[in-house]
Amino acid sequence: MHYELFMGAALAEARAAVDAGERPRGAAAVLDEALVASGHEEVVARTDPTAHAIVVTLREAAGRLGRTSLAGVTVFALVEPCAMCVGALLESDVDCLVYAVSNPRAGAAGSVIQLADHPAFSRRMDLVSGILRADAAGLLAGVAKP
Repeated sequence: MHYELFMGAALAEARAAVDAGERPRGAAAVLDEALVASGHEEVVARTDPTAHAIVVTLREAAGRLGRTSLAGVTVFALVEPCAMCVGALLESDVDCLVYAVSNPRAGAAGSVIQLADHPAFSRRMDLVSGILRADAAGLLAGVAKP
């Protein structure tokens, strides 16, 4: 898996989010080494509190693949996702989540709470963190919105 390449796509989406007046959040969905979807936060644009980058990307990936189960898919996210997004990843049957930076305020893949690999859940996904961490941290540091 070309982790840096696909995290670069998530980083580009996060930059697009900033340009659109959104929080710097971007994501990309990959299946069999091919980018199948990407997206950025659209909460403000859609007036939709659920339009986080991961949810936008999951919707796009499901539509493009023509299925609701995203088994075999790896999702790349700039920032460790919140509980809602981890729940959506699990419900979508995503195999793996890769993120660049931890989210000490709302991270649900280990920082605040561990939902991605919680023993009480029947679904789990693999986790990889720290890919392009410096690039992501630089973008986040340069943006006033948390």
